[in-house]
Amino acid sequence: MTDRPMLDRSPFLQGPYAPVTEEITAFDLPVTGRLPAGLDGRYLRNGPNPLGSDDPGSHWFLGAGMVHGVRLRDGRAEWYRNRWVRSRHVAEALGERWPGGPVHAGMDFAANTHVIAHAGRTLATVEAGALPYELTDELDTVGPCDFDGTLPGGYAAHTKLDRRTGELHAVAYFWGWDHLQHVVLGPDGRVSGTTDVPVVDGPMVHDFALTERYVVLLDLPVTFSMDAAAAGSQLPYTWNPSHQPRVGLLPRAGTTRAVRWFEVDPCWVFHTLNAYDDGDRVVVDLCRYEGSFDVSALGSGGPLTLERWTVDPTARRVARQCLDDRPQEFPRVDDRVLSRAHRYGYSAATGQVDRGTVQMDGTFQDAAFADALLKHDLLAGTVEEHRFPRNAAIGEAVFAPSTPDADEDDGHVMAFVHDPDRGATDLVVLAAQDFAGPPVATVHLPARVPLGFHGSWIVDG
Repeated sequence: MTDRPMLDRSPFLQGPYAPVTEEITAFDLPVTGRLPAGLDGRYLRNGPNPLGSDDPGSHWFLGAGMVHGVRLRDGRAEWYRNRWVRSRHVAEALGERWPGGPVHAGMDFAANTHVIAHAGRTLATVEAGALPYELTDELDTVGPCDFDGTLPGGYAAHTKLDRRTGELHAVAYFWGWDHLQHVVLGPDGRVSGTTDVPVVDGPMVHDFALTERYVVLLDLPVTFSMDAAAAGSQLPYTWNPSHQPRVGLLPRAGTTRAVRWFEVDPCWVFHTLNAYDDGDRVVVDLCRYEGSFDVSALGSGGPLTLERWTVDPTARRVARQCLDDRPQEFPRVDDRVLSRAHRYGYSAATGQVDRGTVQMDGTFQDAAFADALLKHDLLAGTVEEHRFPRNAAIGEAVFAPSTPDADEDDGHVMAFVHDPDRGATDLVVLAAQDFAGPPVATVHLPARVPLGFHGSWIVDG
C-alpha cells in the first residue's frame, strides 16, 4: 500500500476500477433464482488488472489483462475463476516461467481488452500490434498466438465472426505501419487472407464493422503522436484536428478490393453495434462521441449517443440519424446476426448517475459503469431499461440465445454487476424478452470483478 492521497492516484486504481490482488478458483457458486437449463458454457470477460502497480499516472488501457469466467452447466454455476494473462512481465512478476512464443515487433503484452473463442482456441485479444494470448478452458495461459505462424503482423482487439462462412474478421493497426490490415481467419483457425489499406498519420482503429459485402473501416482523428511518444506519454495517441475523419467500404470479394472513402464530421467512435447491406447502401449503428476526443485522458469532447450512419456510395455521402440520445457505450447485438440486418441491441447506460458524492459526467471514464442496461428495439424505435440498485456498477452486456436456432432476442442477457452491499460481484442473467423485469438468476461470485472491457458467451462444443 501507499500513503499517497487517493486524489493523487490514477482514478483507475480506485473504487470499482481498483485491481484485485489474488487469483481465485471457487466451485458450486450460490445462485438466487434459477439458471436456465440451456445455458451450458462459459461467460468470460477481460479487463485491465495492474499487477503490483501503484503508478499515479496509470492508464486504464495499459493494465495487465485478467480474464474472469463463470462456468454454467445443467442449471448450476460450476465455477468462477480469474487469471492474469501470463505475458513475460506478468509471469516474471509472479515468479513463474513465461510459456514463451512469438512476439510481434518486440511488443509482448498481457492482452487486456477482449476474450473470444475460435477454432477450438480461447483467445485474449488487444490492439495496436501485440499478439493475442491463447488460454485453456480453465483460463490458464498457453502462450502468445500467431495462428500457427500464419499471422504476418500484429492483431486486433475486436473481431467479427461471419457464421455463414465460419470466417473471423479483424482490422489490425500498429504505430509503425502506414496501413491498416484486414485479417481473415478461416474455420481452421489459420489466416486465410490479408489486405493492406493505406492510411496516413497512424490512426487508432479500436473497432470496425462487417456486412455481407463490406468491411467497414473507421479512420478518425485520434492518431499516433511522435511528440507524445518522445515526451514519455503512456498512450501516444492524440486528437489530430488536421486528420480528415472518414468511413471506408472495403469489398470482401473481388480481385482489386479497392476501398472507397466517405468523409464524416469530426467525431470519435470506440464501438460499433452492427452493420448490414441495404440495397446499394450500407447501414452502420455505433456509439458516437461528438467533436474532439482526448483518448489519453478518456474524456469525451461532446455528447455520446447511439447513431445510425447510412453510407450511400452513389450519392457519396454519409447520412446520420440519432437512434437514442442518452449516453451509452459497449453496444452489443446477438452475435448470430453480425453482418446482417438486426432489430435489437443492448448497451450500458453512462453518465449523469448520482452515486452519493460522485457525479458521473458522461465522459468515457464513466462509460458502461452507470446502474442501468438498455435494450433497443430499432424497428419499433423503443428503448427498455433495466435499472440495478443505486451504486451498482454494470459492465458490458452479452446476449446468449435460448437455442442455436432461436429467434433474435429469444434468449438471455448477461453481465457482471458489482454488489456494493456484498463488496463482490454477481453474474446477473436477464430474460431478453422481459428485460425490465427481475433477473432470471443471479450468480454470486466470491470476489469483486474490477470494471473492465469486453467478454463473450462461449457455448459448449
